[in-house]
Amino acid sequence: MTTIGLTGGIGSGKSTIASLFVVYGIPVYIADDAGKRLMNTAPHLRSRLTDLLGNHLYDDSGLNRSLMASLIFHDPKLLKQVNGIVHPEVAIDFDRWLTQQTGRYAVMESAILFESGFDRKVDVRLTVHAPETLRLQRVMAREQTDEARVLQRIKNQLSDEIRGQRADYIIINDDEQALIPQLERFLVWMNKR
Repeated sequence: MTTIGLTGGIGSGKSTIASLFVVYGIPVYIADDAGKRLMNTAPHLRSRLTDLLGNHLYDDSGLNRSLMASLIFHDPKLLKQVNGIVHPEVAIDFDRWLTQQTGRYAVMESAILFESGFDRKVDVRLTVHAPETLRLQRVMAREQTDEARVLQRIKNQLSDEIRGQRADYIIINDDEQALIPQLERFLVWMNKR
């Protein structure tokens, strides 16, 4: 089985591409969803996070994500420590998920594919690029938030240029070039590898 790492900046449309993979019968593992699930269900992960960030990190409904975000997003050292706890667990969960897949391809979708080291767990790295102005519009509309907040999040991610240099293939999601033909060209490219 060939594994594909799918990434792209916020608002790039990587979730749309992930959905298209599913339509084509290719299973997709969403790393962010897995991380959220594991932080709420894995007792050892919960224990390590509360040791680091405090018992108030969890309440009766589970992980207080907004509290965690407020603690780590302006503290790079703390963010690195949290990632060092969560990312290895997601990698193990991905490996377990892979053993249950039977097709020719499987996809890991991760906004931080390169930053997390997940790029080393996959055979091919696919990134989705979109113009920043379009990404801003998409995220502001989707999350009902302001431009400054979205720009801050974009600034905290790898640039499209760096992602493009590290990727094996790029899909452009600029609302002008159709996505399905690009995905089909990618799959043809994959079949020729």
